[in-house]
Amino acid sequence: MKKIFLLILFLIINFGGLALGSYLMNDGPISSWYTNLNRAPWEPPGWVFGAAWTLIMICFSVYLTYLFSIRKSKFVITIYSIAVLLNVSWNYIFFNQHLTNIALVTIIALTLTILYLFISFGDEKLSKMKYLLLPYIIWLCIATSLNGYIVFNN
Repeated sequence: MKKIFLLILFLIINFGGLALGSYLMNDGPISSWYTNLNRAPWEPPGWVFGAAWTLIMICFSVYLTYLFSIRKSKFVITIYSIAVLLNVSWNYIFFNQHLTNIALVTIIALTLTILYLFISFGDEKLSKMKYLLLPYIIWLCIATSLNGYIVFNN
């Protein structure tokens, strides 16, 4: 029962964070500012972003359910809160404010935060569960490269 409650809670928080981030980016990827940028040739089509984030947030929510059922502490809550804040704020910083340099620092910090979860909380109780973070880590590496390309080529 506790795990079901945690899973529902994390699904709500994580998808709520995605919705808030989407709201904060205004027109985002369809804005004239973004479409006129010199963007990376490996940028995936728009539909991939929605599919990727859906998979990522489901996997992340399942991982967090197991993490919090084993190690609920203020420190773990803080790390998770930082991850949510960085994820939501990147949309605002990049798409709304057009601060691509600060957005790059933000997404690097988010990547390091998720890597920290992968490395630090992958002990024997979570050894297999930590692999649920791999879609998030891979996607953040792609997103960081896309953001970096924009910073260095515009």
